[in-house]
Amino acid sequence: MKKITLLGCGLMGEPMARRLLAAGHRLTVWSRTRSKAERLQDAGARVEETPALAVRDADLIITMLTDGEAVADVLFLHPHAAAPAMQAGALLIDMSSILPEQAQAHAMRLQTQGVHTLDAPVSGGTLGAEAGSLAIMVGGPQDQARRAHSVLEVLGRPVHVGPHGSGQLTKLANQMIVGITIGAVAEALLLAERGGADPAKVRHALRGGFADSRVLEVHGQRMVEGDFAKRGSVAIQLKDLRNALHTARQLQFTAPISAQLTELYAAAAEHGLSEMDQSALFCELQSRQSKAGPS
Repeated sequence: MKKITLLGCGLMGEPMARRLLAAGHRLTVWSRTRSKAERLQDAGARVEETPALAVRDADLIITMLTDGEAVADVLFLHPHAAAPAMQAGALLIDMSSILPEQAQAHAMRLQTQGVHTLDAPVSGGTLGAEAGSLAIMVGGPQDQARRAHSVLEVLGRPVHVGPHGSGQLTKLANQMIVGITIGAVAEALLLAERGGADPAKVRHALRGGFADSRVLEVHGQRMVEGDFAKRGSVAIQLKDLRNALHTARQLQFTAPISAQLTELYAAAAEHGLSEMDQSALFCELQSRQSKAGPS
């Protein structure tokens, strides 16, 4: 049985922790907001006061934090940072969504103290975290990916995609597809509604055809029900799309569709939708139609 530490017990971290505990793993947790970590005590988790105390005897450390800056802070900059306390031979699996270049830099820095790393961001949201069905995109050495496989399988479907940074690059590709498809579904349902069709029935009619997708199934349902409670968020979707565009510029790659959707998510955030589910892009597009009026 591996000794595992999880740093970050938010919307995604908490259900992931519960799955690890249910699978019988010894789990230590830390979260910047202590009350979030304490919710896991009844399930058998040990709560520590600082990142350093949480990782000191861990074989495997998982980070599930907001962004690259948060990961760098917890690992290296926090007054009780995790990295200096990690034992040689430990494996850090960063499951946060950060830039590929940040994942590579963290890997190089930790390698100097004998700590192995994988970048393994996920897709599937809170529903996938609860069900253990996350898509897990693993970048790093193949032997370390094999070492982590049995633990990651508790959380979803891990696939090794290449060297350090490749997991994050794959996540950016995922977020480009998700963000663009949410926009397409929202626009299509609004068009159907403007023409007099029932959006809920339109969504049902499209199921099973070439337009069907997980986004149509999940986010489309939220749109027709007007349920924009936070699972993911407009803010996180916007962050990921901006990261994708940043990486595209580095690779001298033009991404015009992602650029246009980034502008739409930015407008949604500016209009107060930042902490709503990313399917709330529907509301931004809906408000534009209201202002335009029927032709």
